[in-house]
Amino acid sequence: MRRQVLAVLAIAGFLPAPSLAQTPAPVQTVSAVDLSRYAGTWFEVARLPNRFQEDCVAHVRAAYERRTDGRIDVINRCGTSDGRTIEARGIARLADARSSAKLKVRFAPAALSFLPFVWGDYWIIGLADDYGWAVVGSPDRKYLWILSRAPDLQADRLAAALAIAGKNGFDASRIVFSK
Repeated sequence: MRRQVLAVLAIAGFLPAPSLAQTPAPVQTVSAVDLSRYAGTWFEVARLPNRFQEDCVAHVRAAYERRTDGRIDVINRCGTSDGRTIEARGIARLADARSSAKLKVRFAPAALSFLPFVWGDYWIIGLADDYGWAVVGSPDRKYLWILSRAPDLQADRLAAALAIAGKNGFDASRIVFSK
């Protein structure tokens, strides 16, 4: 598996992350997302490590369901090392109605939704024409996920997703692959 991941990274043409002396271009989203097609279950293929997924070791997935009020219900699940399943329920709202590629997501209680800092950026920066895989990140490059409709993503599709992450300035050396 490690050899395959290294080969995919090489194919994707990753270079080292930009130095501090250079200011990378802003993260770019896809031009348009059909949220009805985007809804459904996604499997995490890879991610940048983050504090809220520290206990997630396998079977990481997300389910999105459109609501009648225009928002999206979010359910994230993953398996832990001791065999438990962790679940986090949230809600997403559009941050850019023109493209539907920029969303804000919160997992905090609804009573706190008036606080801007409980809403996190969820930008769709890569999306297969068939909606078979997606790359999601944040404009500050702290968060990145590569998602797939199936538990496994073909090497050429993974290479395309990784290339999008690289072109957007995400640090490929920090990406971890999901089981």
